[in-house]
Amino acid sequence: MSSLEAAATADGAEAGSRTKSISPRTIPVVGVVTPHEDVQGIFKSMDLNRIIKLLEENDKDDLEEKQLNSVTKLVQYYQNGFPLRDLAQVFKILGLCADKIEKQPCFVDPASDLIKLCGLPFLKKKVSDEITYTEDTANSLALLGELMKVPSSKLRIQICKCIIDFYHAEPPKKHIPGYQQVSSSYKIKMAEAGGLAKAMVQSVHLLENQLVEKLWVLKVLQHLSTSEANCTLMVKTQAAGGICAHLNDPDPSGQLLFRSSEILWNLLEKSSKDEVIQQLSNLECLLALKEVFKNLFMRGQSHYDRQLRNDILVITTIIAQNPGAPMIECGFTRDLILFATFNEVKSQNPLVKSLKLSNSYEDFELKKLLFNIIVILCKDLTTIQILIDGKVILALFTYVKKPEKLKIIEWSAAQYEELQLHAIATLSSVAPLLIEEYMACQGNARILAFLEWCEHEDSFFIHGNSFHGTGGRGNKFAQMRYTLRLLRAMVYLEDETVNTDLCEKGVIHQLIGIFKNMASKPDDKEEAIALEIQSDALLILSGLCEHYIQRKEIFGTEGVDIILHVMKTDPKKLQSGLGYNVLLFSTLDSIWCCILGCYTSEDYFLEKEGIFLLLDILALNQKKFCNLILGIMVEFCDNPKTSAHVNAWRGKKDLTAASLLIKLWRKEEKELGVKRDKNGRIVDTKKPLFTSFQEEQKIMPLPANCPSVAVMDVAENIRAKIYAVLGKLDFENLPGLSAEDFVTLCIIHRYLDFKIGEIWNEVCEEIKLEHLKLVASDKMSLESITAATENIGKMVATLQSEMIESQAHQDVQNEQRVYAKIQATHKQRELANKSWENFLARTSNAKTLKKAKRLQEKAIESSKYSERPKHATFHQTVIKGLNTTVPSGRVVTVESTPVRLLGGPLADTDIALKKLPIRGGALQRVKVKPLNELKTNNPI
Repeated sequence: MSSLEAAATADGAEAGSRTKSISPRTIPVVGVVTPHEDVQGIFKSMDLNRIIKLLEENDKDDLEEKQLNSVTKLVQYYQNGFPLRDLAQVFKILGLCADKIEKQPCFVDPASDLIKLCGLPFLKKKVSDEITYTEDTANSLALLGELMKVPSSKLRIQICKCIIDFYHAEPPKKHIPGYQQVSSSYKIKMAEAGGLAKAMVQSVHLLENQLVEKLWVLKVLQHLSTSEANCTLMVKTQAAGGICAHLNDPDPSGQLLFRSSEILWNLLEKSSKDEVIQQLSNLECLLALKEVFKNLFMRGQSHYDRQLRNDILVITTIIAQNPGAPMIECGFTRDLILFATFNEVKSQNPLVKSLKLSNSYEDFELKKLLFNIIVILCKDLTTIQILIDGKVILALFTYVKKPEKLKIIEWSAAQYEELQLHAIATLSSVAPLLIEEYMACQGNARILAFLEWCEHEDSFFIHGNSFHGTGGRGNKFAQMRYTLRLLRAMVYLEDETVNTDLCEKGVIHQLIGIFKNMASKPDDKEEAIALEIQSDALLILSGLCEHYIQRKEIFGTEGVDIILHVMKTDPKKLQSGLGYNVLLFSTLDSIWCCILGCYTSEDYFLEKEGIFLLLDILALNQKKFCNLILGIMVEFCDNPKTSAHVNAWRGKKDLTAASLLIKLWRKEEKELGVKRDKNGRIVDTKKPLFTSFQEEQKIMPLPANCPSVAVMDVAENIRAKIYAVLGKLDFENLPGLSAEDFVTLCIIHRYLDFKIGEIWNEVCEEIKLEHLKLVASDKMSLESITAATENIGKMVATLQSEMIESQAHQDVQNEQRVYAKIQATHKQRELANKSWENFLARTSNAKTLKKAKRLQEKAIESSKYSERPKHATFHQTVIKGLNTTVPSGRVVTVESTPVRLLGGPLADTDIALKKLPIRGGALQRVKVKPLNELKTNNPI
């Protein structure tokens, strides 16, 4: 049984077995406990406080040997680890030993042994010990960092090994009764809390000339930097700059560079990235990075060297994002551009004269990283001359061509494809800065030729494995997409030389062809990329045709057709998130830039019902499109043919264009917080157009060249455009408006007057704020203008009230007419019911029937002439003896007689025999009795 196990057993019997008082901090005597002693619970004790006092004494001759023996016994006793409750005293003993090392080197070994035991898991007797001794543990582990100042190589290395053991804890070799091992994560957390990382960073500066110890410290920092808390402490002590500045220090083993780069990576990932970049953005660090990268680039042959080279380049790329980094001053920029282009452009520079990249994965990644850092470097305009000297444009354009199957290249097909796409993407950033070099390399011709190859179908199929090749597997969509991005970047420079050269080479027709080709190949899998290509094509066409009538004529009807094709897209697709919104925006921009101003295109657009399609999109009530569509409508209304199309349009529920525009006005004012009553009337006649933002915004004196809030309001919402469109349509002849629309139209009609009044009010307020005094005539004029504006507001409010009252009166009249119609209907029903009752009475009561008959005959007689005209032929109209009270003739129709008995109304004619029966079977000839027989056989 070990001494620590004996201590655990003895703790339980300690109170009953001891007869004399002892110190509260007692430890059983170090040594092997026999089974007999273990049973009896009898131990010799060792007082840690006594050891501390012994180490503090300095005046005895044989003291050194006693001190060494006591520490040695302590090490033997705690050979399975330190309990948390004893850590504070143990580390105090360790500190006393360390203080003696400089004068008494014999204390190095005991101190090293104690530190070695710190690498073992700490022990806890209770679960609460971890919380109870948190502060003691954190302070104790912090002392390990302070001990790095002790001038002993062995001690320093042992401290580093101990800290590394925190992260590689071995499982317990055997269980110790009464104690549990503390988890390794507890040690790591306590090291973070104690600030061990800060002390270890400070120790690096003490070991600049001691390579072995420095490598051990870097190994420790490598482990410590896996924690965000430690990284934050390390950054505060300027760890990034101090480590990076010594990257190029001599080290035959190569560990210094590897471990330092790993630490820098962790600091960038787990702490404040901006702060780390700021520490690395100095001449000393960049020179060290430059030398390391050059050495690895030129001399690195192993897989490990190439990986390390790429890591250094990534760190450099991150630093280059800081505009204040002296990349050019240290010469790093020139070297990086040389390394990026030497494979494509021959150079006599001795650095790259005998260099050649392989098709290994590391060299392939290096090439992509070099392309990437060019994009970052070109953001600094001082780099432009270096880019020109390095012939970057020419080097990148070597990839903008059809792959040559017969030519042997150093890259595989998949690698070349990815580098090609990366080079085109890089050109999109670099070429706009180097227009002369771009034109010198015949950039337009190369791009259009490459686009033509992308458009044609052949046996070439790309792999689509890279980031830039997303969505391009088995087709050329990826190449086309990045090439169009490059072309768009060049066109939007608005450089006349570039754009004219493109138009002379037929780019407009070529882009229209690309659009048609993409639109005719619906592919659900690559739909988003196809839509992006179409959007870019339209944006390029817009950039080329704007302000140039000749180019708009080239765009022509063929271009108008592709625009109309997009405008007919199902509105549901606008919510799909695939890019239909962007395509529609590009289309609307193309209408503005490629159609407006060219009368033939405008007429063709109108002829193909383009205005109807515009209004259909406007009726979708999507705010993001309204402003642009209304702007197009304003310009289109200058064409005299437009008004008829606008007025002829009908939306859902027979909605007219004028009503749609007025509804948009009301919605806009509601969003802007304009004050209106429930009927839409003006509330404040002095400020009829004021928005909630204008109410909150205080008027301040502004220079003459700065627009005021009232002026900015014109551009920030759609009210001015709605006013312009309705004004061009003629306010007086707008179809399909309701009373509510007319009330709103009164305000729209006076929009310009109200806006001018707002500006004059701002002028008045600014004059008051600046304490200016006007001359009498100016003051009178200003008051007149203000009063006139208010009068217009009152007049409009009065007119609106009259319209509302008129509409209310009209509503009442309409309601009365409806009620009269309902009343007439009920009266007619009553008369019909009464007539039916009379009919029933006549048929069921013979006296009533005779009475009715007499009344009928009397009415007939009263209707005849009193005197018969001479020579007139009299025709008897009444059949004598017929007891009916309805007008009778020689043909009687009895409704109650079934059709099947009579055979239909034509049964007694020859024509009936030629007709097909409608119902009741075949038609039959029925013998009809004479009327006098009916009268004798069926008396009423």
